[in-house]
Formats: sequence, C-alpha cells, structure tokens
Amino acid sequence: MSLAGVAYAGTAAGDTAKIAAGETVYNTYCATCHGDDLVNTGQTFDLRALRADEWPRFEDSVLNGKNQMPPWKGVLSAQQLDQLWHYIRAHAYQK
Repeated sequence: MSLAGVAYAGTAAGDTAKIAAGETVYNTYCATCHGDDLVNTGQTFDLRALRADEWPRFEDSVLNGKNQMPPWKGVLSAQQLDQLWHYIRAHAYQK
C-alpha cells in the first residue's frame, strides 16, 4: 500500500511536492528497515511517533546514525533530509 495517493488537507502546494519527494527518499533509503508506509517493523523506531519539535533529534539520528542505524551524512543532501522530514511529519500520529 502506498501513501502517495493520500490527500494532505491544509498542506501548501510546496509542502505537497516535498512530501511526494520525501516518499521517494524514504522508499530508497529508509523503508528496508523502518517498513513500508512508515509501519514499524518492531525493531526500529516508529517514525510516525516523531513530533514536530523533534527536528534536531531527527536530523542528528539520520546524519550521524543511532544504534543499528547507519549514518546518512554525505549520502542524503540537506534537501533530501527536508523532504524526508515533510513526508514523515505528514503521516505522524501527532500533527
């Protein structure tokens, strides 16, 4: 199941583009461990639990790695990181 067709009520056009691009980043780099459509596999952090105020935590974990997660610094661009954040936040439990 893909979240690509989900409508994002109240989302600006630029954010919609970031969310779509973020889904591509997620599917390329994250889905293998974090699961399809952000569904937690049970062994990784459930990304839907990230709150809007947790950007610093997200950025640090993605760029520097954490536990079994490898660092993505030098692999993901700042733009891809921002797109990924928008995708995750669009599907977060807490908006």
